[in-house]
Amino acid sequence: MGYKNLQECVADLEKNGHLVRIKEEVDPYLEMAAIHLRVYESQGPALFFENIKGSKFPAVSNLFGTIERSKFLFRDTLEKMQTLVQIKSDPIRAVKNPFKYANVALTAFSALPMKVQRPADLQKTKISELPQIVNWPMDGGPFVTMPQVYTEDIEQPGIMNANLGMYRIQLSGNDYELDKEVGLHYQLHRGIGVHQTKANAKGQPLKVSIFVGGPPSHPLSAVMPLPEGLSEMTFAGALGNRRFRYFYDEEGFCISADADFVITGSVYPHENKPEGPFGDHLGYYSLIHPFPLMKVHNVYHRPNPIWSFTVVGRPPQEDTSFGALIHEISGSALPKEIHGLHEVNAVDAAGVHPLLFAIGSERYTPYLKERKPQEILTISNHILGKNQLSLAKYLFISAKEDNRSLHTHDIEKFLIHMLERIDFTRDLHFHTNTTIDTLDYTGSGLNSGSKVVFAAAGEKKRDLWKEVPSGFSMPRPFNNYRLAIPGVLAVDGPSFSQESDTDLQVKVLDEYLRGQDLNGLALIVLCDDAGFAADSINNLVWITFTRSNPSHDIYGINSFIQHKHWGCKGPLIIDARKKPHHAPELVKDVAVEKRVDRLGEKGASLYGVI
Repeated sequence: MGYKNLQECVADLEKNGHLVRIKEEVDPYLEMAAIHLRVYESQGPALFFENIKGSKFPAVSNLFGTIERSKFLFRDTLEKMQTLVQIKSDPIRAVKNPFKYANVALTAFSALPMKVQRPADLQKTKISELPQIVNWPMDGGPFVTMPQVYTEDIEQPGIMNANLGMYRIQLSGNDYELDKEVGLHYQLHRGIGVHQTKANAKGQPLKVSIFVGGPPSHPLSAVMPLPEGLSEMTFAGALGNRRFRYFYDEEGFCISADADFVITGSVYPHENKPEGPFGDHLGYYSLIHPFPLMKVHNVYHRPNPIWSFTVVGRPPQEDTSFGALIHEISGSALPKEIHGLHEVNAVDAAGVHPLLFAIGSERYTPYLKERKPQEILTISNHILGKNQLSLAKYLFISAKEDNRSLHTHDIEKFLIHMLERIDFTRDLHFHTNTTIDTLDYTGSGLNSGSKVVFAAAGEKKRDLWKEVPSGFSMPRPFNNYRLAIPGVLAVDGPSFSQESDTDLQVKVLDEYLRGQDLNGLALIVLCDDAGFAADSINNLVWITFTRSNPSHDIYGINSFIQHKHWGCKGPLIIDARKKPHHAPELVKDVAVEKRVDRLGEKGASLYGVI
């Protein structure tokens, strides 16, 4: 739909039964987030908060809470945008079929950003008057969780060389001077980092504009992995069926004319302040670290604005549906960029960045009967060097030829396929002392950790246990265990104390298990609660891959090092116990949860929803 603004979107959702108004006064400290989480968990509607304690502005959340609602928002343009991404990543399509794709190309051209006059009714406010939404009990303050952060290249100014990204903004708390400073957190490999680096080199401040609200195509464009040469603002115009309208204020800051709120400010070279903690999408807190300090110039808003927010936490969350929509639009683009790649999936249940599944072709030696990973290893190097995919810790890659019906989004089936075929003496490939996700605290420091590639090609090498054999046993204190999925055993271990103790514990396991027939057991996951880890596939991958650092936490039965290659002749062991340096996990506030219950009572706004 060609929504002119967020107000039109809210009205359309409400008219079609996709939105509920919450009329009761709600507290932005924890309560609004708790309401959002409760409704999202029930796959409920979008939420319009009319009465927010401490702020005159209303707010909306859960706009993208289901894939069905996300598709509804873009029901007139979704198919066209899929085609646009395809021809940008594979231009030869348009050359071969010029008439078929002419309309789509014209759509992109007609969606070019449009400069407009400054609206006469543009108003100003202050940071402290915005909804001060705090999502989790240990958060360092209120954050903007659905921002569109706009920056321009200082060497090539103008909107066509600009970057629009979604980076969290801390509005207050810590050492920030209220109404004058905010914290800007961005991760590695982000477009804004390139702009800040160039500004720093010239000793100049970077102008930053933070847009909140606007048509739903705007926040979606801020997180889209777009093909080279397709700007976020052009994509937003094409997706929203309305050109991205903008103007510059008297200080030279770009202002989105359709945004509900715009915060402008400057980031000066090498100036930072502590930012965080913040409950993040891995299901843990990202802790306090120095990040760029933005000195606020102005806070603008349109008439009758709506504050847009979401809640970030252990998947699935609203950004899960966001991600599903992104995959719907651009899922076919990346395989075209990496020769031989058919499919890649950043596994949402494992917090996205820690775990990737991929399927590639294995065609290097078709003249040999024995098949082993070769081409897919080349593909894996491409994947781990690609934008945000480079932040992954674990990459499981299989050969398309072994099962042409296999897909990366069926987590259990894909893992079983891999574990049936992988040769642990040969098919593990480590990258040590490298970069990982800023939000991942399993490594040796901020942004620092390791990676491992699991590659599998060829015939099945083992029939995985579907139940634990009657003769199998484990030594104390590892004798409490459950089979999580075929071939994977979740095992309670003593609480982690230090790495040297783990070495001794693994030695005990190694000596005890070597003599047993373990061919059907591929993976042992040491954890703090085997029952929880084995309760669901989502729990298993979350525990295993968010609480382990490959170089430090992978062990094996009958392991060896040969020519600097590590392998094992028995099952693999991943130590996924909580470590002292890990960030705390997100836990809801019990008292706040009880307050939310009142909204589900008869006569209340969420009766029948929660």
